[in-house]
Amino acid sequence: MLNNKTLFILLISLCFNCKPNTKAQQNNTYADVVSVAAMKDVMWKGELFSKIQLDTINPKNGLYGLGPEAFLRGEILINNGKTYVSKVLTDTTMTVKKMPDAEAPFFVYANVNEWNKIRLPSTVKSIKDLETFIDSKTKDKKRPFTFKLEGGISKATIHIQNLPEGTKVSSPKEAHQGQTNYELDNESVEIIGFFSTEHQGIFTHHDSFLHMHLITTDETKMGHLDSVIFDEMLLLLPKS
Repeated sequence: MLNNKTLFILLISLCFNCKPNTKAQQNNTYADVVSVAAMKDVMWKGELFSKIQLDTINPKNGLYGLGPEAFLRGEILINNGKTYVSKVLTDTTMTVKKMPDAEAPFFVYANVNEWNKIRLPSTVKSIKDLETFIDSKTKDKKRPFTFKLEGGISKATIHIQNLPEGTKVSSPKEAHQGQTNYELDNESVEIIGFFSTEHQGIFTHHDSFLHMHLITTDETKMGHLDSVIFDEMLLLLPKS
């Protein structure tokens, strides 16, 4: 039987060991990013077929996600629960439609309902500038995470995958056959992005920590963001 002194020491020890890790709790207040399949398997192994049907993802509230459409015939964006698919019509025109049941060969998504808003400094003009800025602002945050940008762009280039039907793929060069680029000027936009230093080839390209899709506020243009000159923008990071 434990005497009173031993019992007291044991209780103190238990209380000490159970002390909450405040930093860990603070860094885990927003949902984990979910990655389905991998970009590299599409590019190098030719796994173009659907790995996920997007209407199976729940909850929809605060849901953000991006990836290509199955068989690389378009681009997909989920913006606060609404799923958009863009497709090539011509070298200068596209369609953007809401398609809740779209399917993707790889995809990344997360739920965020509370954001911290930061005005993007005027020195942040390019994607590389943005990557450096986000990295510096989130050193003590849980990673990976999704983010948003809202505001204006002076210029941007977006692309839509448009792989010819029946094409076999075994390299990035083959995967990008039919890709169509679109130039944007002075548009009001929303940009949904994902940041990670550990998912190159999974949901970011091998040379970047960012993967971003842009949609104009009138919802007539949407695609994978390749280059940009930012105007006045707000950066939204998950609140922790």
